[in-house]
Amino acid sequence: MSDPSPLKTILSLLKNADSLVITAGAGMGIDSGLPDFRGKHGFWKAYPALGKAGLSFEEMANPRAFRDDLRQAWGFYGHRLDLYRRTDPHDGFRNLLELGSRFSKGFFVFTSNVDGQFQKAGFPENRIVECHGSLHFLQCVDACRPEIWSADPFRPEVDLTACRLLSPLPTCPFCQGPARPNVLMFGDGEWLGERTREQILLFRGWFRSVSRPVVLEIGAGQSVPTVRHFGESLQCPLVRINPREWEISREEGVGWSIGAREGIERIVESFGQSK
Repeated sequence: MSDPSPLKTILSLLKNADSLVITAGAGMGIDSGLPDFRGKHGFWKAYPALGKAGLSFEEMANPRAFRDDLRQAWGFYGHRLDLYRRTDPHDGFRNLLELGSRFSKGFFVFTSNVDGQFQKAGFPENRIVECHGSLHFLQCVDACRPEIWSADPFRPEVDLTACRLLSPLPTCPFCQGPARPNVLMFGDGEWLGERTREQILLFRGWFRSVSRPVVLEIGAGQSVPTVRHFGESLQCPLVRINPREWEISREEGVGWSIGAREGIERIVESFGQSK
């Protein structure tokens, strides 16, 4: 069992807050059954065909993959899109939404996840920043126009044993060339980030209206530290929930070595009892 002592400090920080900034990384989705791509072996376990070919996550999550082998790239991303559509968010999402609603100034989510799980769990669209974009939107591979569009009509059929798309490839409605997900990849100079920039503007407007925010960081690791850096840059008390990389050095902060769903549930239950 995790050491319960951090919970007292966490509750104290939350009681003194008027708002909650929820920052979430890939660890937030593990309890929903979504795959963990930590290291090559975790990625290759989820996609054995790519492991056999010696292709890493960084190589597949790269715009070059859509130029080198379009059906293989969409085999990877098409499977993920279908998986996200079929996955129900775990109860921690619902508990987190309940927790955020208890603050007088409300909450905002900042996540590197591209799975759309926060929206699926009922979080308002205008209270979410998806800093790496969303797999539920598409764009032109060549970024021929600044527009993006919904991926809803695209229903990928994937041969997972070969990691290849079997169904028709999605195309750009403007130039009829190939389409790709509107997600920020490694070494990505073609990503159309206007949707994310608009989300960030909404966050900044909200953040200016609060006076005592607390950051609740969940499942954000150090390998891609975007979420960690964002939360730390806000210069307010920070709670870090992470079973492996929970350490925190700042004075106004506390780390808890615990999984996302369990940590959220225990915080919400204790916070309700303390009110």
